[in-house]
Amino acid sequence: MRIRVSGKDIDIGEALQTHVNQALAESTAKYAGRPTDATVTFSRDGHGFACEVFVHLSTGLTAQANGEAVDIYAAFEAARERMAKQLRRHKRRLKDHHKERPTPVDTVPAGSFVLAPFNEDDTDDVDAEPADDEMNGTPAGPTIIAETELRVPSLTVGEAVMQMELAHAPVLVFRNEKGGAINVVYRREDGNIGWIDPRVESGGSPVQG
Repeated sequence: MRIRVSGKDIDIGEALQTHVNQALAESTAKYAGRPTDATVTFSRDGHGFACEVFVHLSTGLTAQANGEAVDIYAAFEAARERMAKQLRRHKRRLKDHHKERPTPVDTVPAGSFVLAPFNEDDTDDVDAEPADDEMNGTPAGPTIIAETELRVPSLTVGEAVMQMELAHAPVLVFRNEKGGAINVVYRREDGNIGWIDPRVESGGSPVQG
């Protein structure tokens, strides 16, 4: 497994790199089947350090974990323990997934945008000049402050839920392999998993896959 260790405005010594490579390789090989590569990034976190770990599996899924501590080694160990816990929890499902999916998960490109929040102070100035789009009859939209490209994976619903849990994400957008429609799974406040399928009307029967 290829492991890339880097630091944001931090010098990563050879001893730390060696420790990260050996420890992470041991942890992932035990539970993840065939991880292909991983990235470990260290950064400052107040008076301590933060560590972010991504492990990419051969089937296309990605596991992610974070750790924080005063000591940089302890920050890595915290992230590694969380990663191992996730992989251990999904060990059987990951093995089944590896057997059932002979080729890696396919992805499609999509735009990802960061929008500026609506500023209520803007409504106080009633004499302000209207924006160009408002003058043309189109309501003013939010301001885009950042734009990146991401990859939307093609997954079954079960795979999407597992990917969301492995990444510790609150929501996951994916292309449902059963039909190709864009779907969403998300964590509900009651602890259950929500699933949105635009093709299915209320009362219909979704296709899980």
